[in-house]
Amino acid sequence: MPTEDSGFAGQSLCRRRILRLAFGTATALCLSQVGAWPLSFVTPVLVLMLLSLPLSRPPPRFFMGVLLALIASLYGAFALLPLLLHQRVAGLILLSLALFHSFYRTARGGAAAVGTLITIGLTLTVAVGSVSVDALVGVAGGVSVAAVVGIAVTCLSHLLLPDPRAPADLAPPVSAAVARSDLARRDAMRAMVVVLPVAVWFLWSSTSAANAAVMIKVAAMGQEASGNGSRSVARSLLLSTLAGGVAAVIGWQCLLVWPSLTLYTLLIALASLLFGTRIFQGAGLRPDGATWSYALLTMVVILAPAVLDTQFGSAADARFYQRLLMFVWASLYGVGAVAVFDAFCPRHPVPDESRAAPVLRDATESA
Repeated sequence: MPTEDSGFAGQSLCRRRILRLAFGTATALCLSQVGAWPLSFVTPVLVLMLLSLPLSRPPPRFFMGVLLALIASLYGAFALLPLLLHQRVAGLILLSLALFHSFYRTARGGAAAVGTLITIGLTLTVAVGSVSVDALVGVAGGVSVAAVVGIAVTCLSHLLLPDPRAPADLAPPVSAAVARSDLARRDAMRAMVVVLPVAVWFLWSSTSAANAAVMIKVAAMGQEASGNGSRSVARSLLLSTLAGGVAAVIGWQCLLVWPSLTLYTLLIALASLLFGTRIFQGAGLRPDGATWSYALLTMVVILAPAVLDTQFGSAADARFYQRLLMFVWASLYGVGAVAVFDAFCPRHPVPDESRAAPVLRDATESA
């Protein structure tokens, strides 16, 4: 029967995408651990962001856009450093405008993955560059290498595990509607309220280079903050941090027992399989699929730097939980910032307004 065939095809497509997510993320993490270049943990972060999208093999221009967006934001933000160091008011204004533009582009229907990478590039550059220009050059080069390797792994994953043929009625339910400019400006402002204060705090912090992983989480929080209401955003922020944090603690304790790259890779693959069942559904995402993709991102961003930076021991254990605590505080701040912003600037949706989730907008743009 057609209905049964469509249901079976949808399950087959979902399983294939879950397996591809696990393979790509685990492969990227293994390569990043072996290479161990500066900020190599960005590689699995980029791969899981791209493979958690409900897409068939994206065209080459999509990957080129992702690569150019990240590299351009990294090296383009170099121009802000003289102002941030010597004329901080002017520098902060320009940084605010750049962040606002990246969030506004996403709010108007642009690719959320590209917007997140632009935010990561901007915040990492200004945070690390304010401490050491030499460290900034290393960070920019390391992230660029991570982007190239990550895109190569993503392409390989699509080649080895392509989507099976599916009926036309299994196309993911995405909306091509573009948000009104006033609502897009409001959503961009709310995301900027979450990201900008943390970026400014890192700007004056002497430990910004060591805590670059926290800035990556905050950049992802900016995309999570584009939800429809305070309650849904708070639930997404807290659930993604809690689930990702618990998974990271379990993985860390396993690695304390047996610190092995093989075990580490298998743990990430297993976590990707488990989280993948909560991300994908049929030909699209589950209603809360974006939240669980951010949870997997949180796990990787917490665990990977801890494994790369230190040898296992009591000092490494203390630094791991210190980083985890910073993630919790960042998430609590994000919830409070969204609640305060919505209290003073409530969102008034128009009738029949339709906005796709940020992750689904990538499918519309790359189709």
